[in-house]
Amino acid sequence: MAQSNRLVDLVQDRLDRFLDARTSILASIAEEAGPLAAFSRQFLSGGKRFRALFCYWGYHGVRDEQRNVFGALEAVVGTAAALELFHAAALVHDDIIDNSDTRRGAPSAHRRFQAVHDDGRFAGDPARFGSGAALLLGDLLLGFSDELLDEALEQVSPERARATRKAFNTMRTEVIAGQYLDILEESAWNVASEEELLDRAQRVIVYKSAKYSVQAPLVIGATLAGATTGQLATLREFGLPLGIAYQLRDDLLGVFGDAGLTGKPSGDDLREGKRTVLIALARRRLPNSARRVLDELLGDRSLSDEQVRMLQRSITEAGAVDDVERLIDRNVERANAALDESSLNEDAVGQLRALTRSVTERVA
Repeated sequence: MAQSNRLVDLVQDRLDRFLDARTSILASIAEEAGPLAAFSRQFLSGGKRFRALFCYWGYHGVRDEQRNVFGALEAVVGTAAALELFHAAALVHDDIIDNSDTRRGAPSAHRRFQAVHDDGRFAGDPARFGSGAALLLGDLLLGFSDELLDEALEQVSPERARATRKAFNTMRTEVIAGQYLDILEESAWNVASEEELLDRAQRVIVYKSAKYSVQAPLVIGATLAGATTGQLATLREFGLPLGIAYQLRDDLLGVFGDAGLTGKPSGDDLREGKRTVLIALARRRLPNSARRVLDELLGDRSLSDEQVRMLQRSITEAGAVDDVERLIDRNVERANAALDESSLNEDAVGQLRALTRSVTERVA
């Protein structure tokens, strides 16, 4: 735990130093570019840092035992920080796509920029200005993640740098494709056969979240440390089911989570029309009349609190919540089994098991 906490502090320090340098560049361009720097910093302070932690413990799991744990760690700290920058970019874009008002209990980026428009009494549509400016902020953070990764990879051999960059690029392609599949399902579910819906929802989980949130950071960190083919295979076998369990928990929180803990309104995924595994399982179990009501109301942003509670009851009474909890348990078992008798560093194995509990038993 102490090592994980120390890593989180190091990643935050690296992000702060990086943003300090980029803030000066933005300030030299125009005073009006200030919100880009300010909002970047706000979106990169705090958070769970799961991707950074998986990156580090993937690195630590295969590192040379003779090396000092926190000696010469500039490369992995920088790489972990680059992952956090990429994640911040993805969140900004995701909130635009979902038209979400909040992120971690505070206004989302496009709402912050909308407030800049309102406060400045600018001409035109505040919402359009907010979305456009937030899109640019997400692009800026995406570019920043590449810059920081390049700086980190200067600390390792060209061979490891190329392999790590390739793993990072693969992650980026997969998560963008996964995000597209997610918004596709919100619109195209009605032309898919009933038998396909669960498989399609599971595909979204794999590419939008499971690989990106857990498996890819593990592989990126391990590649940076020079992992063997067998070690990478172990981390992939561990990371994919854990990533699936992670997202299944997120799907439950998106429908039933406490707004005071999640920073999002309870039932937010219902208003956004997310066609998750939870919804696919509920639709299989619901009688035709209740299924029609679910399909009619899902994605209605004007849902009242009572309508949200009604849908929550229907999903629960159908047994879909229990189904998802069982899926989480099975995937956690698969993940833990992958670590049994592995060639990974024993300390890292213990930390990965602890992270398994953290990401699947969380309430926010």
